[in-house]
Amino acid sequence: MKSKLLVLLSFALVLISCQQSKKTKVKNSEIEKPNVLLIAVDDLNDWIGVLGGHPQAKTPNMDRLASRGVLFSNAQCQSPVCNPSRASLMTSLYPSTSGIYFLNPDLKESPVASKSKLMPQRFEEEGYNVFGAGKLFHNGGGQNETYIPNYGGQFGGFGPMPKEKISDYPGHPLWDWGVYPERDDQMPDYQIASWAEERLAENQEEPFWMGVGFYRPHVPQFAPQKWFDMYPIDSIQLPKVISDDLSDISSYGVDITRLNHVSPTHEWVMENDEWKPMVQSYLACVSFVDAQVGRVLDAFDKGAYGNNTYIVLFSDHGFHIGEKERHAKRSLWEDGARVPMIIAGPNIPKGKVCNKPVQLLDIYPTLLELTNLKADPMHEGHSLVPLLKEDEGNWPYLARTSFGPGNYALTSERFRFIQYSDGSEEFYDHSNDSQEWYNVIDSPTYKAVIQQHRNQIPQERYEILGKGSTGHKSYSASETK
Repeated sequence: MKSKLLVLLSFALVLISCQQSKKTKVKNSEIEKPNVLLIAVDDLNDWIGVLGGHPQAKTPNMDRLASRGVLFSNAQCQSPVCNPSRASLMTSLYPSTSGIYFLNPDLKESPVASKSKLMPQRFEEEGYNVFGAGKLFHNGGGQNETYIPNYGGQFGGFGPMPKEKISDYPGHPLWDWGVYPERDDQMPDYQIASWAEERLAENQEEPFWMGVGFYRPHVPQFAPQKWFDMYPIDSIQLPKVISDDLSDISSYGVDITRLNHVSPTHEWVMENDEWKPMVQSYLACVSFVDAQVGRVLDAFDKGAYGNNTYIVLFSDHGFHIGEKERHAKRSLWEDGARVPMIIAGPNIPKGKVCNKPVQLLDIYPTLLELTNLKADPMHEGHSLVPLLKEDEGNWPYLARTSFGPGNYALTSERFRFIQYSDGSEEFYDHSNDSQEWYNVIDSPTYKAVIQQHRNQIPQERYEILGKGSTGHKSYSASETK
C-alpha cells in the first residue's frame, strides 16, 4: 500500500513539475514574441496636436498615444505617394532599389521587391496570427487582399460618395470636400475601427500582428457635420505662407509638383475662395480619424494585451494645404515628406520626443528587433531600438525621400537638401527656416554641410516600373519639357 502511495505521490509531483514547466514555457514564449499593432493613417501631415502643424488641430487620441511612447518628430516617408511609400515600408527597400516609384506597379512586378519577405508574411512565418483591415498596402490591384492573411476588408474604402460632387472643383471625382455623410457609422473608417474592437476583444492564443489602416484624411475629404462643427469656418486659420515662395526654386522643381497633376491649383483655390473650406475639411477629417484611433486604443486597453504589445502609428506621407502654393501630396518639401510616427510598448520611454531623422522603412527592422526576430539582410532601413532606448548619441543616418529617379530629398536633424533630376538643388536650415521659405543652396556658410548631404544621393537607380499613373505622367512631362 505504501509503495502504491509513493508511486502516486511521485507521479503527482512529476505532473506538477511538468505543469510548472509548461507555464514557464508559455510565459517565456509571450516574452519572446510580443504582439504588434500597426495603425496607418492615410495622407496625414503634421496637423496633429503633438506635432503642432496647425494651431487648431484637435487630436487627443494620437496625442495620448504619443504620451505613452516615443514621438518621432522628424520622420520622413520614402515617397510622397501611397503605393511606393507603403511598398517601401512593407519591404524596407527604397524606391530606387525596387523600381516602384509611383501608383503602380504591384509589388510582385518588381524583380527586387518580389524577392523580399513582406512584413505580414514574415510575421506569419514566425508563428504569428496575422490579420488586418483597411488600407495598409496600396489599394490598387487588390494588394491588401493578396498580401495580408485573414484580411478583414476595405469596408468601402474611400467612400461613401454623394451622387454629385459637393465642391465646384471639376477634376477627378476623388477630389472633393465637405459635409458628408450624415453619420459616423456610414464611414469606412468607423467600420474598420469596429472590426478592430472585435478582434481586440477576442482571445488570441497565438502572438498576433494586427494592421488597422484608416482612409481619412485622404480625399475625398468628407466627414459628418459634427466634425466640421469643431472648426467653424469663420475661425479657420490658414497656413502661414509668403509671396513669391517659388521664386528661388528651379523651373524643374516647380514643374515636377504641378505638371499633369489632378489636384486643384492654388490659383483655382484662390479664385474660387476655397482655401478656408479645404482647411476646414482637412481638419474635420483629421479629428474624425483621430476618434477612430481612440476607439482602437480604448479597445486595446480593455483587452488582455497591454503589457506585451508594441503599437506603431504612422502616415504614409504628408500633404500640402496651400504651402508652397500646393494642395496635394507629391513633393519633396517638408509638407510632403514629413509624417507622424509614434511607437509605444513594453520598456519604451513614455512621452519622449526624438528629433533624429528616421524613415518609414525603419519600422520593419525595428519591429523585428523588438519582437526578438532575426534581422533581414535585405532591409535598407535601420532598427530604431537605439533611439527607443534613449541612446541617441550614435545615429549617423539621414532620411531619404524620392519622387522618381533623380529627384531626392535628404533630411538630417537640422537641414533638408533637395536635388532634382536636372541637377538643380535646394537647401533649407530648419533652425531658422522651419517653413522652408528660403533656399540657401548658394550660401557659402553651408558649403561643407551641403556636400555632406549631396554625397548621400544614390548613384544606382532602378528603372521606373509600371506606367500610366499621375506620377508617371508628371515625371515624364517634367523630364521632357
